[in-house]
Amino acid sequence: MTVLDEAVDSGSEPTDARGRVAELHEIRAQALAGPSEKATEAQHAKGKLTARERIELLLDPGSFQEVEQLRRHRATGFGLETKKPYTDGVITGWGTVEGRTVFVYAHDFRIFGGALGEAHATKIHKIMDMAIAAGAPLVSLNDGAGARIQEGVSALAGYGGIFQRNTKASGVIPQISVMLGPCAGGAAYSPALTDFVFMVRETSQMFITGPDVVKAVTGEEITQNGLGGADVHAETSGVCHFAYDDEETCIAEVRYLLSLLPQNNRENPPRAESTDPVDRRSEVLLDLVPADGNRPYDMAKVIEEIVDDGEYLEVHERWARNIICALARLDGQVVGIIANQPQTLAGVLDIEASEKAARFVQMCDAFNIPLMTFLDVPGFLPGVDQEHGGIIRHGAKLLYAYCNATVPRISLILRKAYGGAYIVMDSQSIGADLTYAWPTNEIAVMGAEGAANVIFRRQIAGAEDPEAMRARMVKEYKSELMHPYYAAERGLVDDVIDPAQTREVLIKSLAMLQSKHADLPARKHGNPPQ
Repeated sequence: MTVLDEAVDSGSEPTDARGRVAELHEIRAQALAGPSEKATEAQHAKGKLTARERIELLLDPGSFQEVEQLRRHRATGFGLETKKPYTDGVITGWGTVEGRTVFVYAHDFRIFGGALGEAHATKIHKIMDMAIAAGAPLVSLNDGAGARIQEGVSALAGYGGIFQRNTKASGVIPQISVMLGPCAGGAAYSPALTDFVFMVRETSQMFITGPDVVKAVTGEEITQNGLGGADVHAETSGVCHFAYDDEETCIAEVRYLLSLLPQNNRENPPRAESTDPVDRRSEVLLDLVPADGNRPYDMAKVIEEIVDDGEYLEVHERWARNIICALARLDGQVVGIIANQPQTLAGVLDIEASEKAARFVQMCDAFNIPLMTFLDVPGFLPGVDQEHGGIIRHGAKLLYAYCNATVPRISLILRKAYGGAYIVMDSQSIGADLTYAWPTNEIAVMGAEGAANVIFRRQIAGAEDPEAMRARMVKEYKSELMHPYYAAERGLVDDVIDPAQTREVLIKSLAMLQSKHADLPARKHGNPPQ
């Protein structure tokens, strides 16, 4: 029973303004405190913060403005009529992150386990509508037990309203889902519709059907974390973009990500002052990347050498590691970097890498983030599993994303760029604004050995010394069609540059493309490959 209910029952309802204000402060204090100290202790005992503690970490101090703090459900039956807490288990409102407006809603697990009912859902719908109208990012701090069973289909309809708004906001405002507890069943589809998903190890899980259902249907036994924990989604499913050990670090990284994103699709990302010289030479790049195309190296170190102060935020770091997707700054301007990673699977494109990069390209294009593509790709991964898994369909997603992108697009070929993978990775022929290459580049339909075996197979087979003939033909093919200036001579590369000058060349090119404007054909929407 609330303070107001007690006052009405006792007949001691205040009659003057001062009394009313005092009553308001009491009610507000009750709403801020939550259901009980015991419930708060139980939340902390699980290693979890309360919803309000999370909001305090996310937003600038003193900036949070709550909406519908005094909202209560109107449901009856199953004991609900005797339990009507303020907020109804979700805290909604807006505040600032580094001075910029951000909207937020946070499930309060202490109230109905954070389960979603009709009033709860209506509050979320309202704050989502406000975020879309104001053109500001939306962050959801998820810690809920799914639909409120006692409210039946009304709760399910509430999820439908959230999904519809997630879709409406897609590509309009940044949407970030932070998983800080359980998220099961249909509730998991809202985070899947957003731009970024953060998870905390051990305390957050996402799955459509839980371990008990899985065991009942398939006989498989598995824990909640084994089925849908942070590491599973960060490494295996690709559902999670970022995974951290604790809530404090996780929420701090959400703030950092927001600093790299614009408020909405009509604005550019915030520019930062850079003390890293534009013309800084990186001689170390000459040693980082071996000229021998068969020797691996760490592309992450190349990125560190080029971007401002060596800082970047990698997205999906532990999923599809053969490609890197990262947000960084060049001379203070935010850029999206897509780069093959020769340390993993030689940097080939496969199904997962194609999907990862395609979504990242679409996100950058939606939010006016220029694209930088660093190529060192031997092709698409061959194999029956890849072909049967739909590498054609999935590879086409990346091709479609690049072709559809209208932001500035700059490509850099470090070493090998073979076959269809070269075309798909933002080649000049699919619309890259500028294409550069290092003197170590090899651009061709396939590697010299494979090409020689196809073109000169008769000469090799008929030679007295087939191996010597093969080596000679490989050398001839390389000198004719794979020398570093072949593509440049044909206008497929704008310039071959000194690797040490890469940073300066990219920054100057980006400055030139600052005012780029490109229109797509009039259409309702495209029909991208699925």
